[in-house]
Amino acid sequence: MDPAHELATLVATGSPPLDRSLALIAAAGRPIVDVDRVLGRLDELARAVPGDDVVSLCADVFGGAGHDASVAAEPSRASGLRFVGNRSDYYDPDNSLLDRVLDRRTGIPITLAVLGIELGRRRGVALVGIGMPGHFLLRSAADPGLFLDPFDGGRCMDPDDCRRLFHVLHGAGAAFSETYLEPTGPVDIVMRVLNNLRVARLRRGDRQGLADVLRLQVALPGAGLGDRRQLAGVLAADGRFLEAAAIHEELVEEDHARAAEHRSAAVRLRANLN
Repeated sequence: MDPAHELATLVATGSPPLDRSLALIAAAGRPIVDVDRVLGRLDELARAVPGDDVVSLCADVFGGAGHDASVAAEPSRASGLRFVGNRSDYYDPDNSLLDRVLDRRTGIPITLAVLGIELGRRRGVALVGIGMPGHFLLRSAADPGLFLDPFDGGRCMDPDDCRRLFHVLHGAGAAFSETYLEPTGPVDIVMRVLNNLRVARLRRGDRQGLADVLRLQVALPGAGLGDRRQLAGVLAADGRFLEAAAIHEELVEEDHARAAEHRSAAVRLRANLN
């Protein structure tokens, strides 16, 4: 099944499995990625984690804080899995691709958090994601006062620590809301991963990669017309005139306020094929 179609089907349920959803995101436009193989790798990693509680599991998985990715890529059993935050190249698109996070043992807060959630689930250790603005965290599902930072070696935090981190990121005068520390649902996590990958592709000027992300986003329930217009623009800039024209022709029937603009764009794009 096409990754975009399968991801849209999962998201439509309202509770998409995070492991498969992120594996599908990684597979979009990358036929080399075997989704089931990625899930199997998570199973293998879970068997290598001895921790049977939130704190010890996160220490086992993220206990490599302070090590660079080249060191983390050769973990020893004694030192745990040593997944670390990529501080040297935060906007590397690979940080949002689950297979590459597993390959390199490095990622950004949200992908590391998903890794913790999924390894924990396999071990019977319940963790939830916390989408605090600017920095994604983990929280014990059983203890609402126990937070952990996967980007910082699985550091344990309380609500006051989270508040202090928020002000470090946003400034002392930024308004903090307790709602920032409430669990983030799986649909919102998937959307946030896609948005991060979209920004990373855009920053790299990777039109092909950006088109792959946009295809995923426009396939999801509730996708906006603006995303489809952007996808058409990216495809046109990449010389994929026929695909871009087809999107504009669909939008003639759906984006009534700009129907004439879409019709004209489709004609111009198809003229490039002559």
